[in-house]
Amino acid sequence: MAVTLSTSIPGVRGAGVEQGELVLRTDRGSLVAVMTRLRDDPRFSFEQMMDLCGVDFPERAERFDVVYNLLSVTLNQRVRVIVSTDEVQPVPSVHRIWPCATWWERECYDLFGVLFSDQPDLRRILTDYGFEGHPLRKDFPLTGYVEVRYDIDRRQVVYEPVKLTQDFRNFDFESPWEGVLTLPGDEKAHELRQGPRPGPGKPR
Repeated sequence: MAVTLSTSIPGVRGAGVEQGELVLRTDRGSLVAVMTRLRDDPRFSFEQMMDLCGVDFPERAERFDVVYNLLSVTLNQRVRVIVSTDEVQPVPSVHRIWPCATWWERECYDLFGVLFSDQPDLRRILTDYGFEGHPLRKDFPLTGYVEVRYDIDRRQVVYEPVKLTQDFRNFDFESPWEGVLTLPGDEKAHELRQGPRPGPGKPR
């Protein structure tokens, strides 16, 4: 299958088996033609796009991989199609091939900031209106930029700068109760485990 994909579809830059999965790589300009061929050619018959996701490699010039997972129900086979892009160059939308792609492309745009051309509904889908940045990018701060809460007095949702109750600390993860045989308040249970304590003058 990998040889057939790489030799019979124009625009395929490479195909092979990676960790037990059939993987095909193409470029942005050939994406729509390749996807259409994968769907319509009876040798492949990938009728369904199961999902689309992004991967961020900040050290690369084209830092994002957009990954499409396709399924052929007819032939019971799968393929993963990968195309690379950066923060500016849009990836052609495949929503005309698989209408469900709109939801996945919106998610990838929302979380990674990947742009999709010819996508009529490129809006955020998981984060709030006015959200700053794209939270699955590797350079997005762990605390975010703002925090959201409902203000009872103002009766509205308010956005405020992130406030941490304490600074980040280094923990050694050693229990403060290390070496303590009986925890405070657990004396009776300890006696049941160890047996009753001997009375006065009796040996232990």
